[in-house]
Amino acid sequence: MPYEEAALEAVDLRKRYRGKVALDGFSLRVEAGTVCGLLGPNGAGKTTAVRILSTLLRPDGGRAWVAGHDVLADPKAVRYRIGLVGQNASVDEILTGRQNLVLFGRLHHLKAAAAKRRADELLERFDLTEAAGKPVAAYSGGMRRRLDLAAGLILSPPVLFLDEPTTGLDPRARIEVWASIKDLVGSGTTVLLTTQYLEEADQLADRIAVIDAGRVVAAGTPDELKAKVGPDRVETVTRKPTLDEVFLHLTGHATTEEPS
Repeated sequence: MPYEEAALEAVDLRKRYRGKVALDGFSLRVEAGTVCGLLGPNGAGKTTAVRILSTLLRPDGGRAWVAGHDVLADPKAVRYRIGLVGQNASVDEILTGRQNLVLFGRLHHLKAAAAKRRADELLERFDLTEAAGKPVAAYSGGMRRRLDLAAGLILSPPVLFLDEPTTGLDPRARIEVWASIKDLVGSGTTVLLTTQYLEEADQLADRIAVIDAGRVVAAGTPDELKAKVGPDRVETVTRKPTLDEVFLHLTGHATTEEPS
């Protein structure tokens, strides 16, 4: 692999669906132990990029490496080194929190005792121990998403994909999930986060990549991206532009809070 220092590297990825371009030369590099926020309007290609990088979808062109492995040449090795938390909850509402995590452990081929130990470790890590014996149907939105995060970490993957992880959550639940994500990165996990919440990217991301029409149109730290919009682009010259203004300036689209 020519990109050994990066946790994730995509080069010129391309994908079409029934003649419609989803990715058009998508390239991205994410350093280990960081959060990269992938921002873009509806239909920009965020979810398609995540699906390719997590081996759920094959690109029409380009190459990508995750955790040191080629996603096309060695997808099995990639799957053992990633976690994926999608837009929709993956947990079973009828089962308890502990039962869900034990089930995920067994599906990852952990022996019964090891699956139970790992479930208890994750319940404690995500502050869900007291609710472990309750059915997930009784959980709040924030608790469910924290349980989703826990389920994505059964095998302690070095790379975690979060696709719109807080869509539909109220502000309090969103803050709870943010805190959990910050703890993960503090322990060394690399996170690729797709979101349309500009505040979320500003809170969590070390670097942000703005995607539009299937390609990255700008990348940098939140402050670097804000610096791309001069004072003549904002109403008041005495303040820095917001990420919303940067987003609109770079893509020509206003942000929305609908999942892509």
